[in-house]
Amino acid sequence: MPFGQDLINHIQNTPIIPGSLGIWGLGQVGFAIKGPDAVIYIDPCLSDVVREQFGDVWKRGYEPPCLPTQVTNATYYMISHEHMDHLDPVTTGGVAKASPQSKFVTTAWCRDLLNEIDIAEDRQLFPQALTPITLPGTSLKLTIVPSAHYAKEYDEAKGYRWIGFLIEWNGVTLYHAGDTIIYPDYLDILRSLPKPDIVILPVNGRDWYREEIVKATGNLLPYEAAWLAKELGWDTVIPGHNDLYPTNAIPQEHIAEAFARVDPRQKYKSVQPGELYYYVK
Repeated sequence: MPFGQDLINHIQNTPIIPGSLGIWGLGQVGFAIKGPDAVIYIDPCLSDVVREQFGDVWKRGYEPPCLPTQVTNATYYMISHEHMDHLDPVTTGGVAKASPQSKFVTTAWCRDLLNEIDIAEDRQLFPQALTPITLPGTSLKLTIVPSAHYAKEYDEAKGYRWIGFLIEWNGVTLYHAGDTIIYPDYLDILRSLPKPDIVILPVNGRDWYREEIVKATGNLLPYEAAWLAKELGWDTVIPGHNDLYPTNAIPQEHIAEAFARVDPRQKYKSVQPGELYYYVK
């Protein structure tokens, strides 16, 4: 797999045919996604800032697949919430400088943090939830979907605190859930939206030890993720959020067992940092 500048070159040089998307893993739930007219980045964490802030329990499990300063090809940069493994200030600030053309799409809960790292206000976009927009300069239709990490928090001025991204692009629909658990009207909301072909879910579970000792807010259990896929008829699931921090991960075989028990025919794919998953509908 390519790393560093080779990874960015690989993204740039990969052709995108009609009815397809290129999806590169960046670790945790960070991804680069290429369509016919743009490259977007979602929740990349390409530094060791969490360990530096909170101690060695949050040491990265591997080196980042590229450096923020190497990301010169970002058209849009999407952030699902303010936690540092999603809004990494080192990564976000570095990409903002390396890709001066990029715009930042997130919840208004992140506005102050973006201002702190000197991202100009005219580069910040805070779309209203559940209202589709087409991102300027692209053919990408985006719908912000509320998430719950753990509660579905809402503020009249800022909107939803935790969000996901439903992307309709080049004939493919992709849903990146950010960080979430299943909340009371989650299935109703998802059923009201276009059905995604590919779904990126945070599947590292939750338990007392991690909540109380590690101080980590958890996510979907493997059986919950597998059940959602079966219930909602998704084509392919990409489980994420389960590799960057060893103290906040579960064995991969737990995910495999859950999908095997719930629906052995369900397609799912673990995308490694630097790996390309090329989806053709």
